Amino acid sequence: MPEILIYTTKICPYCVMAKRLLDKKGVRYTEINVDSALGLREEMMAKTQRRTVPQIYIGDLHVGGFDDLYALEQQKKLDALLKPFLLLEISQ
Repeated sequence: MPEILIYTTKICPYCVMAKRLLDKKGVRYTEINVDSALGLREEMMAKTQRRTVPQIYIGDLHVGGFDDLYALEQQKKLDALLKPFLLLEISQ
């Protein structure tokens, strides 16, 4: 099943901002802290061809970093990309 994936580190302010934006949008994502285990940063670099964090995937689409994610929000394109990943609201 497609997912939203975000590669992060603990001390990255852009990672925090990206997660806040995704939280605000009401989507679930998988976070991979590249500092938490040997080889994770190398895995991210091989997959994304980039060294910096965050690196964000929405399904199979490599969005890039926070600036790229925020640009999609400003262009009103982010909601359409996130629609399949919205958490279902439970009616009471």
